[in-house]
Amino acid sequence: QVQLVEAGGGLVQPGGSLRLSCAASGSIFSINSMGWYRQAPGKERELVAQITNGGSTNYADAVKGRFTISRDNAKNTVYLQMNTLKPEDTAVYYCRAGTPSGYNYWGQGTQVTVSS
Repeated sequence: QVQLVEAGGGLVQPGGSLRLSCAASGSIFSINSMGWYRQAPGKERELVAQITNGGSTNYADAVKGRFTISRDNAKNTVYLQMNTLKPEDTAVYYCRAGTPSGYNYWGQGTQVTVSS
């Protein structure tokens, strides 16, 4: 089992920044990738960014150039630095840990609201 604890959400004005964190514990040896997804009201959950154990990253087109995913292996933590936030970035952000079997672990989600 893997436990994921997210932190860092909140209310920010357009153009502002936030950094989300996701700390993994438990059977972390089973994880081969970690990522961030988001779900806005009335919409499906979508990939925001992900990073593999080898450090490869990929981003949704909507966040390229504004968001950066990174990891601190010593702390078993993944971060999502979000800059130049827009109202359309408002969503619940979820951390995901992927395994070679295809099973995914999910965090509880953290709300990000971009509004003036």
